[in-house]
Amino acid sequence: MDIRSSFATPLAFAEIGAPEALNAQLREFFLACEAEGGRFANPDPYTHRNDALFESNFTLFDWPQEPVARLRDFCWSQLYRLIAELNQYDTRTLQRLHIAHESWFHITRRGGYFGVHNHPLHSWSGVYCVCQEGDDPEGPSGRLTFINPHVTSTMFIDMAMHRMKEPFAMGNLPLRLQPGQLVLFPSWLLHEVTPFEPAGDGLRITVAFNARFQMQGVAPQQSPFQS
Repeated sequence: MDIRSSFATPLAFAEIGAPEALNAQLREFFLACEAEGGRFANPDPYTHRNDALFESNFTLFDWPQEPVARLRDFCWSQLYRLIAELNQYDTRTLQRLHIAHESWFHITRRGGYFGVHNHPLHSWSGVYCVCQEGDDPEGPSGRLTFINPHVTSTMFIDMAMHRMKEPFAMGNLPLRLQPGQLVLFPSWLLHEVTPFEPAGDGLRITVAFNARFQMQGVAPQQSPFQS
């Protein structure tokens, strides 16, 4: 019998080499930004969260600090590598593919969470883990959880489907990212972060971004009513 996986959703994982020094610099810098607030904070948050989570504004990868630039370059290199693999683009084609982005960081303390959402008007999103401290690595705390897109379909699930193996399983996908790890996923994919429950004063710090692209030489369609 030939069983094939159709309508699959790509998730890509990458790890930056020797992340300890970079993550320590990012942690210190982000905490200083949070303490200042004001110009660093997101002025108009829209996804459901609580006061135990701080969200920066969405211009992070435009900031000049060296640790931020290093992380940005890592994220973009991995994203372009993924795009090349999935679309079978060569280097010359990738050089014509120009990126626009939103990028920010989260600092989460005890009880902080982030509600179910996706990222309209973008094609790819990513989350990088700076740290996740003090909680049970085997528990549900602070899990980046992807919602199975089949949940939105009207269907019947009995024991003939309930325990299907990957990649056909019907449940959601909770992930505990490790410091230095990046996950890339399509922006349409619904996801959330479960409540973070450290034993002490531990922090969960992540960097996230959304990206959209325009291919040089490929003009968007114009309305027939435009001159």
